[in-house]
Amino acid sequence: MATGIMFLVMFGLMFLGVPIAVAIFLALVVLIGMNPVTTANFLAQTLYSGVASFTMLALPFFMVAGTIMETGGLSKRLVAAAKSMIGGITGSLGMVTIISCMFFGAVSGSAPATVAAIGAIMIPMMVQDGYNKYYATGLTCCAGGLGVIVPPSYPMVLYGVTCNQSVGDLFMAGLGPALVVGGILMAINYVYCKKHGLKGDNKFDLKTMGKSFWDAKWALVMPVIILGGIYGGYFTATEAAVVAAVYGIIVGLFVYKELKFVKLWEIFRDNTAFIAGTMFVMAPAKATGQVFAYLNITKIISDFLFSISTNYYVILFLIFIILFIVGMFVQTTPAIVILAPTLLAVVQQVGVDPIHFGIIMTLALAIAFVTPPVALNLFVGSSMTGISIDKITKAAWPFLIGLIIAFFVVAYCPPIALAILGCG
Repeated sequence: MATGIMFLVMFGLMFLGVPIAVAIFLALVVLIGMNPVTTANFLAQTLYSGVASFTMLALPFFMVAGTIMETGGLSKRLVAAAKSMIGGITGSLGMVTIISCMFFGAVSGSAPATVAAIGAIMIPMMVQDGYNKYYATGLTCCAGGLGVIVPPSYPMVLYGVTCNQSVGDLFMAGLGPALVVGGILMAINYVYCKKHGLKGDNKFDLKTMGKSFWDAKWALVMPVIILGGIYGGYFTATEAAVVAAVYGIIVGLFVYKELKFVKLWEIFRDNTAFIAGTMFVMAPAKATGQVFAYLNITKIISDFLFSISTNYYVILFLIFIILFIVGMFVQTTPAIVILAPTLLAVVQQVGVDPIHFGIIMTLALAIAFVTPPVALNLFVGSSMTGISIDKITKAAWPFLIGLIIAFFVVAYCPPIALAILGCG
């Protein structure tokens, strides 16, 4: 009863426009008032411990690194490299957009940032080449979800911290699923472009590709440094994030020379506000997760799900429904911090690997970036193009279906994620 009232208070406050962190905290206070399972002192300690984590430091540094590389001339070089790979096949510019999102996701870790960086270049190019503007925007918004699937990924960092899992393992496990998602989106784009006669006008040229990749080499080597450094034992995931940020500053200032010291200050200032907002949400979300543990919410959810079925595939399908609905209304940070420990305890009972579940949850929340009303990618796409959210959503539905198909392919075939770790 008390838990139900808590959720009503939380969603009611969010509906009224109250900041999500405040809504979660006030709902938590209501819950504790009705069912005092813990003390106010412990609650205050949990609010602090929710963000006082060394691994959590990776999150702001990866965000800063992604913004630095975006501002420093990275995105246009990655687009040029992607374009040189495709040549003149049907739907080439759409495929370039998807591959560029994969490349940029490997240095940004953020879906909205990927949409903004790649969309600013590719949407006008696609429209000029004959693509429908709504389709081009919908494609970019959905492909932008690759920003959190390709490592490094800030949802993976959050999941690793929340569930005490290796962030490095999560990064490595994201490589296979990212290829699956990218492949399915490119297949959908090919079918659409074949139907509408959209062909590329640039023939594949090995020399041009070599030149483009050489020009983008400083950007492309960044993920190698991050993953290689972690698995080579040279630094932790947090230290890798710091290395990435410093590397981005050096490349932007002295190699590409498109990043200025004045702009660097603006990047730090803007990211500080965004990071503070993330931490502000995570603190009460973490406290809510602790209270849920006291209330034995995990057993309640597991009993409910297992009353329906104990089948591995059915349980994962039900988990997808839960995450899909939650993702429509709740931002990524509280969704992971509150739900991940609870749902992980449930799925482990049917044999789901914790790293695999981290990838499953990341994929589900990548879909949430394009499912209104809380759909950050759509808001970014709308602000860039002036197209309303509903029209972008209508144009994006084939790719949304593609993302859902990719989710179940990865969820039902664990080796896609785990084979690279030797445990698939």
